[in-house]
Parts: sequence; structure tokens; C-alpha cells
Amino acid sequence: MTCLEIVKKLVGFARAKLMLDKRNELYARNAVLGILGLESYADEGAPYAGESSAQLLSLLTEAGTKEGLFSEEDAESVTDAVMGALMISPKETDEAFALRLRNSSVRAMDWFYEYSVNADYVKKEKLDKNPRFRAKNGLIVTINLAKPEFRDPKKAASGNATKGGYPKCSICRENEGWGGRNKRTLRTVSLKLGGENWFWQYSPYGYFKQHGIAVNCEHTPMHVDKNTFLKLMDFVDSFPHYFLGCNAPLPRIGGSVLAHDHFQGGGERLPIFDAKSAIDMRHKSFPDVAVSVLDWFGTAVRLTGVNREAIAVLSEYVRTSWLNYRNDALGIIPEDADGVHSAVSPTVVKSGKEYEMTLILRNNVTSEQYPDGVFHAHPEFHVIKKESIGLIEAQGLFILPGRLKAQLAELAKSIAAGKLSDGSKEFRLLYDEITQSGETFSEETALDAINEELGSICQRILNNTAVFKTHRETAEFLQGVGFYAI
Repeated sequence: MTCLEIVKKLVGFARAKLMLDKRNELYARNAVLGILGLESYADEGAPYAGESSAQLLSLLTEAGTKEGLFSEEDAESVTDAVMGALMISPKETDEAFALRLRNSSVRAMDWFYEYSVNADYVKKEKLDKNPRFRAKNGLIVTINLAKPEFRDPKKAASGNATKGGYPKCSICRENEGWGGRNKRTLRTVSLKLGGENWFWQYSPYGYFKQHGIAVNCEHTPMHVDKNTFLKLMDFVDSFPHYFLGCNAPLPRIGGSVLAHDHFQGGGERLPIFDAKSAIDMRHKSFPDVAVSVLDWFGTAVRLTGVNREAIAVLSEYVRTSWLNYRNDALGIIPEDADGVHSAVSPTVVKSGKEYEMTLILRNNVTSEQYPDGVFHAHPEFHVIKKESIGLIEAQGLFILPGRLKAQLAELAKSIAAGKLSDGSKEFRLLYDEITQSGETFSEETALDAINEELGSICQRILNNTAVFKTHRETAEFLQGVGFYAI
């Protein structure tokens, strides 16, 4: 199939899936021809026949490189530009979203997600190939084949800023249509949170169902305070079928972008939302807010109630109490010469009229024994996960690096052979724990055992991140600042 034939299909796709108006068809087609360096057009080949954008762009890459129009190295930029030329404008995207939002928040988000997939901004066909399973302990484990491993906390503090300083970081709204980062297919929709201008976009390499981010239109650093809790509740008031949460605004326990205020959320129910209460508590000033020490692998407190203001005020009280809490015996140091170390990661879901605000207590202090973090994945687990344990992992969905797919397949061969190969020696912990029973494995059953072992290791990593190792210790912290058990 020639590039001209594929252009015909792409224009047909845009008419069917990207809301390309008939009046704009010639204009869009000419833009695509210009991007490809084609100086004429002949209406040849079969029309669009239901192919996905990913399929069509794969064909375009194959034909374009074969015809010498662009190199394989430039293919991603070229296909991004082609799709960007076929899409509706940001203003039209906002208007289409707002129109649907008047009838249904579910319909509006479903439409916008599907549009982002059709535009090939959300790489859904690649995401669907990521290995994913739920372990017996309830944790969800995924291996992300599409995104490189992130190990540099300094990049998080800078927001992955570009050398030229434009856009200021990787999530600024100025990225919309920016060719320097292949963001020509990025579209965002406007939000109001806490009376401020924010926007919503979907993650191109989402970790869960309809994974997106709400971003402050102003490039301002990540922070958590009372207004943060109110903004999170504003969002779920508008989109009650989604959850929304905020990373701790500190390196090692936060996300990969700390320089720009943003939240993460989407349409999946993460494991922590099903965690039960281990100890029920209350605060005398807010008797209508149910307070729970969660039965969870990390340290988490949940506040439940219908009164937004009470939830926000009490959440802020827990946050500030935690920021000022020190316990040398447990290694909890809130601040020292290296800066502030304590923070919370809040997340909210709405059930009927009730808000469920979960506060995960975090601390990023380091020590000589644990230079990557006392309350971080300990060194024996770094072969599995060395990246920051951010909001999503802290809620029970682990995103493991893509290198593991091949490495664990090799480990399965070692387990089946009954001898650890030289290439798998860094996985000695997994090998020993799986084979200690003396059971005989095939490669297939070894992979099943490896999956369960991964679930166990992810649970132990969350235990590492727990600032209090028992429910009783968490309750004692709360009792020390005015809460009481019921």
C-alpha cells in the first residue's frame, strides 16, 4: 500500500472518528501531504474500512520509510504531525466536551478518552499488551512495556523541564500541539477546581482505566493543603465515577513531576479503596466524620462524611499534625538540614453523597543504611522496583519496569531447570523463595509462581513505606493529636 492510499484512509478515519468536518477535509488532506512531502494527490486505493489509528499509522510508517519520505527515527514525529493535522482544534475539543458534560459526566469523559485513543495520543493498543494481574493479596501488578524506567528524583523536582524552557515542564498546557515533544495530538479540556483554572488530559501511557491528570493552568509547584482537599472534592462532585488523588510533594515519595501542581485519577477502583477499617476513631470537634485506621500495607487514614468543609478541615489537621510529628525510635524525622521529609498523599472517591478521603502518611528521610529512603523499597527489592513509590503504587497498583518481562522469563527457565543461571543471579531472592518448597516447576508454572512472588514483594515494599508498622502505632499517633477510638 502506498502513502497516497494510506492518506486517503487516514482522511476517511478522521471523518469517522476525529470529527473532521467535510468542509475541512481538503484543507486537512493538503496539510498531511505537506507533512509527508508529497506534491500531488491521486484519489486511489480503498477507502477507510474500520482500521484503528494505530494500524493506519503503522502502515504509514512502513510505506513512508520504504518510499524514502522519512526515516524510522523520524516516524514518531511524522505520524504525530499527521494525526495532529486531522484533529479538531483545542477550542472545538473543549466545546464538544462541555456539550456532552451538560447531559452526563460519564458520557463526556468516555467521549474524550475515546477521542484521545483515536487520535493516537493515548497508546491503548500498546497499553493493552502490558502484562497485568491481581495477586492473591489483592494488589494489582503491571509491567509497563511502553515507558522507560524512571530513577532520577532530580528530574521530578524540575518537572522534566526542557533546555529551552518552553514549555516550562512536561505537563504545562503549552504542550498542547507542541512538536518538540510530539504533542501535536494532545488535547485538553477545561476545569474549574477551587475557583481556579485547571485542565484535564489523559495519560498517553496510562496505568489503569482512563488514567488522566488534572493540571493547574499556572505553572506552580506541587503542594498539599486544605485547598487541595477541597479541589479534589470539587472534581469528584463533577465526576463521581472517577477517583482523584495527589502525590506527596516531595522527591522519592512523590511523582515524576513535582514542579507543576497536578492530580491523578481515573475510572478504576484501586485496591486501597476496598481496604477495611482496622480501628474506628473520631475527633470531638467533628463527630459526624468517621475516621478509620485502614487495614492496609502502608500507613493510611480514611475520613468519611457528607460535609465537605469538615472533611477538608480535619484532613488538614491530620496533615499538619503529621508534618510536625517526630519519633526517633521509629526513624520518623519530619525535618532536618536536608529539608522537610514528611507529607501526605490524599485521594478521594465519592459514594452517593459521602466523600471518602484517604490520607497516606509518607516520609522520605534517608539514612546511611537506606540512602534511597528509609520508608522506600529496601535494597533487596530494587531489582524489581527502585523508582519512587508514588500515589498509584501506594494505593495498591504497582507499575514495574518493562525490562522485567524478559528477565522474569529467563528466571522461569532457571526455576524449571532447578539451577539459577548467571543471567538471573540478581533475582536470587525470588528464586530461593519460589524453590524452597522443593516443588518441581515447568516454565509455565514457574511464571505463575513468579507472579505471586511479585505480589508478595510489592506487599513488602508497601510495608517498607509504612511509617507506622502496626495499626496500634497509627492509632496512637492520632490519639496524640486529639482523636479517640470508638
